[in-house]
Amino acid sequence: MSFLHDSRAMQGDLVELRRTLHRTPEVGLNLPRTQETVLAQLDGLPLELSTGQSLTSVVAVLRAPNPGGPTVLLRGDMDALPVREQSGLPFAAAGETMHACGHDLHTTMLVGAASLLSARRDSLAGDVVFMFQPGEEGDDGAAHMIEEGVVQAAGRTPDAAFALHVLSSLVPHGVVATRPGTLMASADVLRVTVRGSGGHGSMPYRAQDPIVVAAEMVVALQTMVTRRFDVFDPVVVTVGAFHAGTRNNIIPPDAYFEATVRSFSPGANARVADAAVELCRGLAGAHGLDADVVWEPLYPVTVNNAAEAAFVADTAGELFGPQRTTTLDAPITGAEDFSRILQLVPGAMVFLGACPAQADPVTAPFNHSPQAVFDESVLADGAALLASLADDKLRMLA
Repeated sequence: MSFLHDSRAMQGDLVELRRTLHRTPEVGLNLPRTQETVLAQLDGLPLELSTGQSLTSVVAVLRAPNPGGPTVLLRGDMDALPVREQSGLPFAAAGETMHACGHDLHTTMLVGAASLLSARRDSLAGDVVFMFQPGEEGDDGAAHMIEEGVVQAAGRTPDAAFALHVLSSLVPHGVVATRPGTLMASADVLRVTVRGSGGHGSMPYRAQDPIVVAAEMVVALQTMVTRRFDVFDPVVVTVGAFHAGTRNNIIPPDAYFEATVRSFSPGANARVADAAVELCRGLAGAHGLDADVVWEPLYPVTVNNAAEAAFVADTAGELFGPQRTTTLDAPITGAEDFSRILQLVPGAMVFLGACPAQADPVTAPFNHSPQAVFDESVLADGAALLASLADDKLRMLA
């Protein structure tokens, strides 16, 4: 029997688990209920289990019967987002948090893969590390887990690593999509506080207005992108927060904004960090004001190993048929801390279309939307794909 046959027999249990996770979303590095649920699901399987110290991670190691073989790592992220759900689902989360990026599906699929592989432990050609990770959404949970030893959980660095991410749009339902090389952007945060001196709104010449200078910076950052960076090695700067002032006739003493910055190569990433900081400080100085400019690196570029990306495509094609696989023409501007694992281990991340079958993937709400809906029918397929990637790769390496 194939992994796909066995996983589809588990579909009802996978749906039940996913809905349990969906109803109780947790944000950040501390996910106690999620961790408890995962541990309960893994209980009874022949796994070596450990939990995190600085975060509520779960690491499970499945040992092959014969020691000394290769090792494969599979990652599933578990955290939700601070989004009030508007999906209309009968099992929608209440409150201010939501699994709007599909991590509840990822966790469920990884649990399913652990069950599938555990059932075939006696035939495994090597060890499998299951990495259940909190804090992907901006908290760098992968870095925390690396620091706590996830890469050495089986006693040696894995020979390959794989992660799966569902998409609520862009990719058609059930289609597996990846690409060699750059798959996702790097993500950094630019934080700027412009410091002037406050005064009366009717007499701006007797104050130092930080708002107009900060506003000029926002516009100048966009000009910087179009005039200093190659369109074929792109950079994206989006100012997502701007805070200043209390009333229309009061010039405040300071103004603050922050931006997300995306790039697709280490070179562009280094250049935009220097250029953005220099630009903001220079504009403040040109107007006689000061600026505190902070550049916070977040996630590096997600780069798939070319051979492992081809292996993922071949495995998915054999499992589902070639009509359900595709190679992305270009990277996606989202970012991922699985990039940190891929800096240490050859591997690949793959997308799985979870757009509802009746919806148009071009117009359906994308991940992070309060209206995002993920089709549960892909749960068994995702679990089977993860299990197949581990099993097939171990056999190839052995």
